[in-house]
Amino acid sequence: MTDLQRKDIRNLAIIAHVDHGKTTLVDALLKQGQVFRAHQQVGELIMDTNPLERERGITILAKNASVTYRGVKINIIDTPGHADFSGEVERVMNMADGCLLLVDAVDGPMPQTTYVLRQALEQNVTPMVVINKIDRPEARVAEVEAMVQDLFLELATDADQLDFPVLYASAKQGWATDDLDGPATDMQPLFDAILDSVPLPTGDPDAPMQMLVAALDYDNYLGQVAIGRITNGTLRLREQVALLHRDAEPTPHSVERVFVFRGMERVEATEAYAGDIVAVTGPEGVAIGDTIASAEDPRALPTIDIQEPTVRMTFGISTSPFVGREGAHCTSRNLYDRLIRELRTNVSLRVETTPSPDIFVVAGRGELHLSILVETMRREQFEFQVSRPVPVTKTVDGKVHEPYEILHISTREEYVGALTEYLAGHLAQLRDMRYGEDGYVYMEYRIPTRGLIGFNSFFLRTTRGDGVHNSSFESYAKMEGEIKSQRGGALVASDGGPAVTYGLLNAQRRGETFIDPGTQVYEGMVVGCRRQEGDLEINVCKEKKLTNMRSSTADVAERLNATVRLSLEEALEFISDDELVEVTPQNLRLRKMELSAHDRKRQRRDGARPKVNASR
Repeated sequence: MTDLQRKDIRNLAIIAHVDHGKTTLVDALLKQGQVFRAHQQVGELIMDTNPLERERGITILAKNASVTYRGVKINIIDTPGHADFSGEVERVMNMADGCLLLVDAVDGPMPQTTYVLRQALEQNVTPMVVINKIDRPEARVAEVEAMVQDLFLELATDADQLDFPVLYASAKQGWATDDLDGPATDMQPLFDAILDSVPLPTGDPDAPMQMLVAALDYDNYLGQVAIGRITNGTLRLREQVALLHRDAEPTPHSVERVFVFRGMERVEATEAYAGDIVAVTGPEGVAIGDTIASAEDPRALPTIDIQEPTVRMTFGISTSPFVGREGAHCTSRNLYDRLIRELRTNVSLRVETTPSPDIFVVAGRGELHLSILVETMRREQFEFQVSRPVPVTKTVDGKVHEPYEILHISTREEYVGALTEYLAGHLAQLRDMRYGEDGYVYMEYRIPTRGLIGFNSFFLRTTRGDGVHNSSFESYAKMEGEIKSQRGGALVASDGGPAVTYGLLNAQRRGETFIDPGTQVYEGMVVGCRRQEGDLEINVCKEKKLTNMRSSTADVAERLNATVRLSLEEALEFISDDELVEVTPQNLRLRKMELSAHDRKRQRRDGARPKVNASR
């Protein structure tokens, strides 16, 4: 078998930390690569086609596009920058021959930068570096470039990986340059560097066909779509192929459609060759990591190894009195089918059944990974309830081990005291601390994953948004110590009906409320939080009794305080072990696992645990 190099194609993955400008850079490449028609209005964040990606400003799913420059087709693979979606990086990196590492000229390399770069170098992908946002007044280009060099020295697996080009860019303004003192007008220097630096794809077009499935899609008309790179051979329309599952016998299939990427679109082709990134329909039951191979000589490629999840929670059908009022999918069969369908494309997710047929354990890379799934399902008209996230533990030599993470914090000195006190109560160990010339303090902690659950909300409140924190998985270690609880008790509705102002005023004398007047509540629903420990049952539907002696201005002096609005992530962080979040397309409700106050008292008296929380 002889590998032949194709000169008409380059396969490039773009990797970066969150908010370092990766999607904006891809926008500039697509616009200047003449992907769109003249005067076509395309806007910004072109590759972020998922509504949640646009709302949250992060890339969640890896995607493919292409541009043509000087007769060479450049396949661009856009990857997520958040560690919770690192499974997306792991599964697509095998399609690339080169990677473009994007680094912010102010922040420098961050924890996720280290993670995604390690993934790329382990795949023997040839790197190139772009230092972005050099137009910002606070940019520290020379210092960041030195930090990047140190990072490569730490992670490189081969001496050749230390020889990489460095370019400087402002993706927002649409230019890049290899000379800080020279003129910069467009992305041409970056295009030239890609052609010069990214290796030519190799493969034998005469060998038996092999294609590793790295991504999946679904089309209502075409059915399941398998996306991957052809390693060897030629893939032809209507030809017979074999699908090789992990440790399973090959199964025969026919190729119904073959698509190649042109710009943002998939274009039908009659055949594709080694080095091409293609989308194929026809083979059924495909999973990520499978090989589509020649039917005459089926040879499996090395499968994709994905790191294990670190956080899990339960998904169960809603047992709320309001079930079925706001959603279209409420049964356990609907819920299970949807979770299994998610496994086809979400490679770092795990789903397990429990003794209860209505509850499933779902494990992922982090709180954000799981909350994105919850938010996606509620937009698909599902009604269900979820528990508080907990770490995935392992037993090693009879000892329980839990995941630990490295936490990086950058904030102003005035907030350090409160953060230090909080993290000390959450078993964090300070490993490094330094003061920057910009007035910020940079801290590095080692902390168990369970200590990070709920930290994001506390951090935002404490720093008032003036700070950044990031974490990345380090390793499993022995579970030790107890986490100091930060929340007080819950205000729990004792009766059902519409909440009224008088009842909410009584509740607000004891804490903060989560609902407005007129909101329908049910017994066991959490309507607020209190400062003291222990739950308090309260009737927020109670109206003021009328008397013959009343004043028209008697209630004017009392006004309700502002209602506390919890986001999905905040709700998941707030609930305790005996509570759930009820998720519907219209509302998020907090509730007790056991709705009946009588049954909750009996459980406390008997010392029984809540009825179900299969994640524990």
